[in-house]
Amino acid sequence: MQAGSIASDEAMPTSEVDMFARKVAALLKPNSLPEFTNLMEREILPWLRQQEGFLDLITLAVPDSEEVTTISFWDHQANAEACNSSAYPEVVEILGRLLDGAPYVKMFDVVGSTFQRVAPVRRSEAEHLQGAGSTELGYRSTDASM
Repeated sequence: MQAGSIASDEAMPTSEVDMFARKVAALLKPNSLPEFTNLMEREILPWLRQQEGFLDLITLAVPDSEEVTTISFWDHQANAEACNSSAYPEVVEILGRLLDGAPYVKMFDVVGSTFQRVAPVRRSEAEHLQGAGSTELGYRSTDASM
């Protein structure tokens, strides 16, 4: 092998994708960002948290614009697709009066991330670990390397 070349097994990932992202981009009607954010936090996010495989949601807004994007993270592609086919029309209906046109949806494989999965810590364990960083909030990393 010549210097600077990469062996073929090093270039190709050997593990399956273990997280998927679903991006929804939309334009809002003027001055509706506060109401959009409120609906996302109070209605959409609690519902998403009940969906199988849902991991997290990020809501982004372009400064001085009406453009918003949400990125939801899922454990399996099938769970993300199930949400897209069953619930997406209902979500669009809830947000419809705020949207200026149809949203754009796209699915992604997450091929790299610093996203760390966290799991709730049982109350007695949290009390035992007081003063140990994030465990004060009742969470711990599930990453064994930490």
